[in-house]
Amino acid sequence: MTPVFPGGLPHGISASLSGAANLPALRGHNAALVLDLLRAAGGTGASRTELAEGTGLTPQAVSKITARLRGAGLVAEAGRRPSTGGKPRTVWRLVRDARYAVGLHLDRDELTAVLADLLGDPVAVHRAPFDLGAPPEHALETAAGAVRALLAPTAPGTGPHAGVLGVGVACPGPLEHRSGVLRRVTGFPHWDGFPLRDALAGRLGLPVALDKDTNAAALGLALRGGNGPAGGHGGESFAYLHLGTGLGAGLVLDGTLYRGARTGAGEFGHQVVQLDGPECGCGDRGCLEALCLAAAARGDTAEAARVLGVGAANLAGLLDIDRVVLGGRTVLADPEPYRAGVGAVLAARAGRTDGRPVPVSTAPGGARLVADGAAHLVLAPVFGRLDPVR
Repeated sequence: MTPVFPGGLPHGISASLSGAANLPALRGHNAALVLDLLRAAGGTGASRTELAEGTGLTPQAVSKITARLRGAGLVAEAGRRPSTGGKPRTVWRLVRDARYAVGLHLDRDELTAVLADLLGDPVAVHRAPFDLGAPPEHALETAAGAVRALLAPTAPGTGPHAGVLGVGVACPGPLEHRSGVLRRVTGFPHWDGFPLRDALAGRLGLPVALDKDTNAAALGLALRGGNGPAGGHGGESFAYLHLGTGLGAGLVLDGTLYRGARTGAGEFGHQVVQLDGPECGCGDRGCLEALCLAAAARGDTAEAARVLGVGAANLAGLLDIDRVVLGGRTVLADPEPYRAGVGAVLAARAGRTDGRPVPVSTAPGGARLVADGAAHLVLAPVFGRLDPVR
């Protein structure tokens, strides 16, 4: 599928993949605090005094940071605000199209790539077939080609620009996000040990961040909802349950994306709920994923939703989460029965325990949700919302 560029390639996007944007202005915790407040302020912006109050920095420190960010083209004046005394206050805003990030979702049979601005809003989308069962080198070149297609110049003679911060990649797990190495992806053991992050970065000449598809989606939902920084400092707890060609979960606990020490958290589909049940692709028997996918395959949506609800109730009882969000292509094909079925199991559990029913909703963003979240793997560290992988 050809990439979609409403109005042409955004100004400042690199026409070659020779390297990521050189952003010394973004370095440092204090700059991230200022950028995050301006991100939250939107088009109305914030004054130096408001930025100082919101970050705990001195007005002088804020002035130095905003000057540096303005020099990098990341912030701009948004007018003046009346002062209670003295001259009017200058209002600053984030320049959302100053930089971009690519989000890449590698699913088992298709890929989705998005080009997102600093607020995470997509300005271009590219979709294409993808075969996770292909040899890694072949699949890798398909993925790299999708990014190149997304960033291809639309006019001859367009020179290179430093506008792309990097590429966030989301794919099925298990994997290790710190090392960027895939492990034994269920049904695709030939990926075990493949250094996907470094291999793709080498082909593109751009920084690459890698995480599980469910984690990327959960991160995007946390930032979209404004429920506290995904890097910590408080916030709500929720589980994103992704039912597509597989079944997994992304966890946000107290506002923090929870991966576990080895990125193993959220392997939700491989909890055994039926001893000696049908064999699962992971090698175990009676896994939630095997039961749920089998019911969906035979068209028994009510049973698939009930099984998914049992897993969700186990998770709610274990982690005491605030809400459950459902997504993935199987859910999106017929969302209401899944929402109602999972909600019924959770409500029944609450009735037995005298607890509060855990609300269930369908994730916004549709089929692009994971790719949008993958872009946040690159963007969130810029705003101090996620610890960068070193």
